[in-house]
Amino acid sequence: MAEPQVKGAWTARIITLFPEAFPGILGLSLTGKALAQGLWNLQTIPLRDFGIGKHRNVDDTPAGGGAGMVLRADVMDAALREARQAPPTPIIYMSPRGKPLTQARARALAEGPGVTLICGRFEGVDQRVLDAHGIEEISIGDYVLTGGEIAAQVLIDATVRLIPRVLGNQDSLAEESFSIGNRGLLEAPQYTKPALWEGREIPEVLLSGNHAAIHAWRASEAERLTKERRPDLWRAYAETHMDPAKDRQLSGASDQSRDHREHDKET
Repeated sequence: MAEPQVKGAWTARIITLFPEAFPGILGLSLTGKALAQGLWNLQTIPLRDFGIGKHRNVDDTPAGGGAGMVLRADVMDAALREARQAPPTPIIYMSPRGKPLTQARARALAEGPGVTLICGRFEGVDQRVLDAHGIEEISIGDYVLTGGEIAAQVLIDATVRLIPRVLGNQDSLAEESFSIGNRGLLEAPQYTKPALWEGREIPEVLLSGNHAAIHAWRASEAERLTKERRPDLWRAYAETHMDPAKDRQLSGASDQSRDHREHDKET
């Protein structure tokens, strides 16, 4: 990699068949600037370098038959041993059968020394090497990609932005969706100039200058949107934060909001 490698900086190591896919989008905007400044390191480990035979084969047919190919355990093991010559980091296989990537997991990774990511291809990786190395599996959603490189970039982006000094204003993390400052809820709607656009006005409270009222409005909107759009998050929040009376009140607000949207569609 041409990027600078700074000792002690948070480091992402990626085992991949396509090292040219990196840094990709990670080389742009704030993550790219932080990479150039040495706030984090990016290292690729080309899986093909550990391939078998004249053609550097990395895969073979599935045991028991079936379509596609499977990445070989011996090839992946050699790449992992190469990665483990560096200071230890969590090893994660980007896989649709893994646990969902969450803000909490990204925050925990950002507080550590870095991460080693396995980018799968074809039908996946031989289970034996995953078991032998105790590898964690993480999914970015209930769908399947052609390979793990895009998923790896998602995880790195979600994590790197939480590293101190990467964002220009760390306060912007406080009230975004899933953040501790926002109680793990979805973020309230955002507005900016012009105050009137296409007949639509910015909510009056946001222009009032009353910071207490603005804070209360944003908190209420975060609760309403979470209840409406992510019932799973709302249930987890309500179990520890909500009293039943307010929950019923918000439920009514959500119903009214839904009725209003349906009315708009009909008119």
